[in-house]
Formats: sequence, structure tokens, C-alpha cells
Amino acid sequence: MNYKLFSLFALSFICLSFNSLSTSKEIKNNPTDPKLVASNAKVSLEAKCKSFYNSIQSNELSLPNYESFSKAFEGYNELKKQGIIEKEILTIVDFSLSSNEERMWVIDMTTKEIILRSLVAHGRNSGELFANDFSNKSESYQSSLGFYTTGETYVGKHGLSLRLDGLEYGINDHARDRAVVVHGADYVSEDFIKANGRLGRSQGCPAVPNEISKELIELIKDKSCLFIYHPSRNYIIKSKLVS
Repeated sequence: MNYKLFSLFALSFICLSFNSLSTSKEIKNNPTDPKLVASNAKVSLEAKCKSFYNSIQSNELSLPNYESFSKAFEGYNELKKQGIIEKEILTIVDFSLSSNEERMWVIDMTTKEIILRSLVAHGRNSGELFANDFSNKSESYQSSLGFYTTGETYVGKHGLSLRLDGLEYGINDHARDRAVVVHGADYVSEDFIKANGRLGRSQGCPAVPNEISKELIELIKDKSCLFIYHPSRNYIIKSKLVS
């Protein structure tokens, strides 16, 4: 190895080690410093998240992207700590992906396994193949990002449906008033994609295929966590549940 490169590597390693020791010493000497406590908590959460993600049983289904999972994991744990989540089921909808992909995952957080993966629609005014625009307003026909708790079921024009309560002020808290619900739809299918080049779109609801809608709704109803992800800078700035 080139001597200069070796020296640089060695120096970098020493500096990193020193910084790590310094941080540990600071935390030990100032255990109540808010910045240090927050920093330590973040590092601990990241380690916990990576460990959980690496131990998920996929059941031959691909895992969600780590970025969407890490945000979902962070918010889920905070909501659970607050007692808002009662059922240990986490549903992730990743709107950074094409609507032609199965971009909904349902994860059992107790057994650490993926129970279900599915197609899911976004709002008609959120975009064509990809969802890019989001809203919390009535009649916008756009999807809303963020964390929801699942509510009660009812039978409506789409059959068995599941009400959602948005948990993030100014982001999705009008979900119930907007009638944003989980329901089945015939435009959410592989046949629709083949005929139209993309999945059908809803009026803002995370609509799913008719053939799995009842199973999904029974699985996630009654205070489980649903997270709709997109790498939107605007969402990250507004959200109190992710960093």
C-alpha cells in the first residue's frame, strides 16, 4: 500500500476513534444534556431499525426499501410509545415506486414477518404512473402522506371498507372528513395495467385489489399503523414523527 495513503487511513481511524470516545465521554459526563440525549437516542433507534430490518422474514416476498421502512419504523415506535397504536401490525405504502409495482407491505411487528404485499392505487390528481403531488384538502382527489391509524369497517359502494384517521396535523388529519379509506377496486389489478400501461387511480384512497381487500381489511383494522411514504422534503419538514 502507498505509504501516504496508509498514513492517511491510519490518521482517519485514530480521529474517528477519538471522536467516538469523546462523544461517549460527553454523554457520560453530561447525561441530561438534551442534544446528547437526542443524539444517543437516534443512534440507538438506527441500530434497532437495522437489526429489525435484517431479521424480517420475507416469506419469499421482497422487502420494502430500507428508506421507507426506516421512516415507518421510527414513527411506528413513537406512536406505540404514545399508546396510539394497539395492534402490532405495520402497513407501509411506498409512493416513491411506480403504481405498476406491488408497493404495499403488511408486516407483523411481533413475529417480524411480511404477511402480505399488494398493488395499491394513489389519487387521480397525485400523478399518472407515479405519485408526485399530495394534499390534505377535500375534493383535491390527491393522496395524503404520513401516518394513520386504522379505524372501523363499514360496507359502502366498494363493499367492505376501512376508515382511516390521519395523525399528522396539516398533512393528513382531514382523512376521515375526506372519506379517505382502504377499499377494493377493479381498477387495481394486473389486467388494468396491461390494458392501460399503469394502475387505475382513486379519489385519494389507498385502494387495493378486490381479491385481497377483505383479507387485508380484517388484518389491519382496529388501531394498527399505516404509513404512506414518499421522499418529499415538504413532508419531512412538517412531520413530527420522522426525522
